[in-house]
Amino acid sequence: MTKQSKVFVPALITVAGVGLAAGAAYLARNRKEEVKDYVVARVLEAPAGRSSYTDLGQSLERAGNVLAGRAARAADTPANREVLAHIIGIERWGQNRLRVALGQRVYEADRSAAYRPALDAPLDQLRSLLSQTRSGTVDLARQLHAAPPEDGVTVEHNSLGPLSAKAWLRYLTQHADLESRRLRGEKAEGEQAGKGQAALPQRTP
Repeated sequence: MTKQSKVFVPALITVAGVGLAAGAAYLARNRKEEVKDYVVARVLEAPAGRSSYTDLGQSLERAGNVLAGRAARAADTPANREVLAHIIGIERWGQNRLRVALGQRVYEADRSAAYRPALDAPLDQLRSLLSQTRSGTVDLARQLHAAPPEDGVTVEHNSLGPLSAKAWLRYLTQHADLESRRLRGEKAEGEQAGKGQAALPQRTP
Protein backbone atom coordinates (compact mmCIF):
# COMPACT_ATOMS: atom_id res chain seq x y z
CA MET A 1 0.00 0.00 0.00
CA THR A 2 1.30 3.42 -0.82
CA LYS A 3 1.83 6.15 1.75
CA GLN A 4 -0.87 8.18 0.03
CA SER A 5 -3.47 5.43 0.54
CA LYS A 6 -2.67 5.15 4.25
CA VAL A 7 -3.39 8.83 4.74
CA PHE A 8 -6.42 8.93 2.46
CA VAL A 9 -8.51 6.16 4.03
CA PRO A 10 -8.76 7.26 7.67
CA ALA A 11 -9.72 10.76 6.57
CA LEU A 12 -12.70 9.54 4.58
CA ILE A 13 -14.04 6.94 6.99
CA THR A 14 -14.51 9.56 9.70
CA VAL A 15 -16.93 11.66 7.62
CA ALA A 16 -19.82 12.86 9.83
CA GLY A 17 -18.77 10.44 12.56
CA VAL A 18 -21.68 8.10 11.81
CA GLY A 19 -22.14 4.78 10.11
CA LEU A 20 -18.40 4.17 9.91
CA ALA A 21 -18.59 0.52 8.91
CA ALA A 22 -21.24 1.09 6.26
CA GLY A 23 -19.55 4.22 4.94
CA ALA A 24 -16.26 2.40 4.80
CA ALA A 25 -17.95 -0.45 2.98
CA TYR A 26 -19.03 1.99 0.27
CA LEU A 27 -15.53 3.43 0.08
CA ALA A 28 -14.03 -0.04 -0.17
CA ARG A 29 -16.30 -0.99 -3.06
CA ASN A 30 -15.06 1.96 -5.08
CA ARG A 31 -11.32 2.03 -4.38
CA LYS A 32 -8.33 -0.09 -5.18
CA GLU A 33 -8.02 -3.57 -3.74
CA GLU A 34 -5.40 -2.63 -1.15
CA VAL A 35 -7.57 0.21 0.15
CA LYS A 36 -10.56 -2.12 0.39
CA ASP A 37 -8.53 -4.62 2.38
CA TYR A 38 -7.33 -1.88 4.71
CA VAL A 39 -10.85 -0.60 5.34
CA VAL A 40 -12.36 -4.05 5.87
CA ALA A 41 -9.59 -4.96 8.31
CA ARG A 42 -9.67 -1.73 10.32
CA VAL A 43 -13.35 -0.80 10.27
CA LEU A 44 -15.16 -4.12 10.13
CA GLU A 45 -12.95 -6.97 11.27
CA ALA A 46 -10.91 -5.31 14.02
CA PRO A 47 -13.82 -3.72 15.95
CA ALA A 48 -16.01 -6.79 15.50
CA GLY A 49 -13.19 -9.06 16.64
CA ARG A 50 -13.00 -7.21 19.94
CA SER A 51 -16.68 -7.92 20.59
CA SER A 52 -18.43 -11.13 21.60
CA TYR A 53 -21.42 -12.48 19.71
CA THR A 54 -23.50 -11.43 22.72
CA ASP A 55 -22.18 -7.87 22.42
CA LEU A 56 -22.92 -7.80 18.71
CA GLY A 57 -26.41 -9.19 19.24
CA GLN A 58 -27.14 -6.54 21.84
CA SER A 59 -25.91 -3.84 19.47
CA LEU A 60 -28.24 -5.20 16.80
CA GLU A 61 -31.16 -5.07 19.25
CA ARG A 62 -30.45 -1.50 20.32
CA ALA A 63 -29.98 -0.38 16.73
CA GLY A 64 -33.19 -2.22 15.83
CA ASN A 65 -35.15 -0.06 18.26
CA VAL A 66 -33.71 3.04 16.61
CA LEU A 67 -34.56 1.64 13.18
CA ALA A 68 -38.15 0.97 14.22
CA GLY A 69 -38.48 4.52 15.52
CA ARG A 70 -37.17 6.03 12.30
CA ALA A 71 -39.48 3.82 10.24
CA ALA A 72 -42.47 4.76 12.38
CA ARG A 73 -41.80 8.47 11.80
CA ALA A 74 -41.18 8.08 8.06
CA ALA A 75 -43.68 9.55 5.63
CA ASP A 76 -45.37 7.25 3.14
CA THR A 77 -43.32 8.21 0.09
CA PRO A 78 -41.72 6.16 -2.70
CA ALA A 79 -38.27 7.27 -1.50
CA ASN A 80 -38.88 6.05 2.04
CA ARG A 81 -40.33 2.77 0.86
CA GLU A 82 -37.26 2.26 -1.32
CA VAL A 83 -34.94 2.85 1.64
CA LEU A 84 -36.79 0.33 3.81
CA ALA A 85 -36.92 -2.26 1.03
CA HIS A 86 -33.19 -1.82 0.45
CA ILE A 87 -32.36 -2.29 4.15
CA ILE A 88 -34.57 -5.36 4.40
CA GLY A 89 -33.15 -6.90 1.24
CA ILE A 90 -29.53 -6.44 2.31
CA GLU A 91 -30.19 -7.80 5.80
CA ARG A 92 -32.07 -10.87 4.57
CA TRP A 93 -29.25 -11.51 2.12
CA GLY A 94 -26.69 -11.13 4.88
CA GLN A 95 -28.63 -13.52 7.09
CA ASN A 96 -28.15 -16.29 4.56
CA ARG A 97 -24.41 -15.59 4.47
CA LEU A 98 -24.42 -15.95 8.27
CA ARG A 99 -26.24 -19.27 7.92
CA VAL A 100 -23.33 -20.42 5.79
CA ALA A 101 -20.99 -19.60 8.69
CA LEU A 102 -23.27 -21.64 10.97
CA GLY A 103 -23.12 -24.60 8.59
CA GLN A 104 -26.86 -24.41 7.95
CA ARG A 105 -26.61 -23.89 4.20
CA VAL A 106 -24.16 -24.05 1.35
CA TYR A 107 -22.69 -20.81 0.03
CA GLU A 108 -24.44 -19.41 -3.03
CA ALA A 109 -23.18 -16.39 -4.95
CA ASP A 110 -26.56 -14.69 -5.06
CA ARG A 111 -27.50 -11.03 -4.89
CA SER A 112 -29.54 -9.04 -2.42
CA ALA A 113 -32.17 -8.14 -5.03
CA ALA A 114 -33.66 -11.61 -4.61
CA TYR A 115 -34.38 -10.85 -0.94
CA ARG A 116 -36.11 -7.50 -1.34
CA PRO A 117 -39.82 -7.16 -0.49
CA ALA A 118 -42.30 -6.81 -3.31
CA LEU A 119 -42.08 -3.53 -5.21
CA ASP A 120 -45.64 -2.64 -4.27
CA ALA A 121 -45.31 -3.47 -0.56
CA PRO A 122 -47.12 -0.80 1.52
CA LEU A 123 -45.27 1.20 4.17
CA ASP A 124 -46.92 -0.55 7.13
CA GLN A 125 -45.86 -3.93 5.76
CA LEU A 126 -42.30 -2.71 5.27
CA ARG A 127 -42.18 -1.44 8.86
CA SER A 128 -43.30 -4.84 10.11
CA LEU A 129 -40.85 -6.68 7.85
CA LEU A 130 -38.02 -4.44 9.06
CA SER A 131 -38.63 -5.42 12.69
CA GLN A 132 -39.07 -9.09 11.81
CA THR A 133 -35.89 -9.10 9.77
CA ARG A 134 -33.83 -7.47 12.52
CA SER A 135 -35.21 -9.97 15.05
CA GLY A 136 -33.99 -12.72 12.76
CA THR A 137 -30.49 -11.25 12.67
CA VAL A 138 -30.42 -10.99 16.47
CA ASP A 139 -31.44 -14.65 16.65
CA LEU A 140 -28.57 -15.58 14.33
CA ALA A 141 -26.15 -13.73 16.63
CA ARG A 142 -27.43 -15.87 19.50
CA GLN A 143 -26.97 -19.01 17.44
CA LEU A 144 -23.42 -17.95 16.64
CA HIS A 145 -22.78 -17.45 20.35
CA ALA A 146 -24.04 -20.96 21.06
CA ALA A 147 -22.14 -22.56 18.18
CA PRO A 148 -19.36 -20.21 17.04
CA PRO A 149 -17.58 -20.98 13.77
CA GLU A 150 -13.99 -22.15 13.95
CA ASP A 151 -11.33 -19.45 13.88
CA GLY A 152 -10.57 -18.29 10.37
CA VAL A 153 -13.98 -19.17 8.90
CA THR A 154 -15.18 -16.47 6.52
CA VAL A 155 -18.08 -16.05 4.12
CA GLU A 156 -17.81 -14.02 0.94
CA HIS A 157 -19.39 -10.59 0.58
CA ASN A 158 -20.00 -9.84 -3.09
CA SER A 159 -18.17 -6.51 -2.96
CA LEU A 160 -16.01 -6.61 0.14
CA GLY A 161 -14.61 -10.12 -0.10
CA PRO A 162 -14.39 -12.66 2.73
CA LEU A 163 -15.80 -11.52 6.08
CA SER A 164 -15.92 -13.29 9.42
CA ALA A 165 -19.33 -13.88 10.99
CA LYS A 166 -18.65 -11.11 13.51
CA ALA A 167 -17.76 -8.67 10.73
CA TRP A 168 -20.97 -9.61 8.94
CA LEU A 169 -22.99 -8.74 12.06
CA ARG A 170 -21.21 -5.38 12.37
CA TYR A 171 -21.69 -4.69 8.67
CA LEU A 172 -25.45 -5.34 8.86
CA THR A 173 -25.81 -3.19 11.97
CA GLN A 174 -23.97 -0.23 10.47
CA HIS A 175 -25.44 -0.55 6.99
CA ALA A 176 -29.02 -0.36 8.26
CA ASP A 177 -28.19 2.50 10.63
CA LEU A 178 -26.65 4.65 7.92
CA GLU A 179 -29.28 3.91 5.28
CA SER A 180 -32.14 4.57 7.71
CA ARG A 181 -30.85 8.10 8.25
CA ARG A 182 -32.19 8.82 4.76
CA LEU A 183 -35.78 8.30 5.93
CA ARG A 184 -37.81 11.50 6.08
CA GLY A 185 -40.98 12.50 7.88
CA GLU A 186 -43.68 14.69 6.42
CA LYS A 187 -42.11 17.98 7.57
CA ALA A 188 -38.55 16.86 6.97
CA GLU A 189 -39.32 16.16 3.32
CA GLY A 190 -39.57 19.88 2.61
CA GLU A 191 -36.97 21.01 5.10
CA GLN A 192 -34.31 18.68 3.72
CA ALA A 193 -34.95 19.32 0.05
CA GLY A 194 -31.71 20.17 -1.68
CA LYS A 195 -29.56 19.32 1.33
CA GLY A 196 -26.87 16.69 0.83
CA GLN A 197 -26.24 13.85 3.25
CA ALA A 198 -23.58 11.15 3.25
CA ALA A 199 -25.15 7.77 2.60
CA LEU A 200 -24.61 4.60 0.68
CA PRO A 201 -25.99 4.74 -2.87
CA GLN A 202 -28.60 2.19 -3.81
CA ARG A 203 -26.18 -0.37 -5.14
CA THR A 204 -27.06 -4.00 -4.80
CA PRO A 205 -24.30 -6.43 -3.82
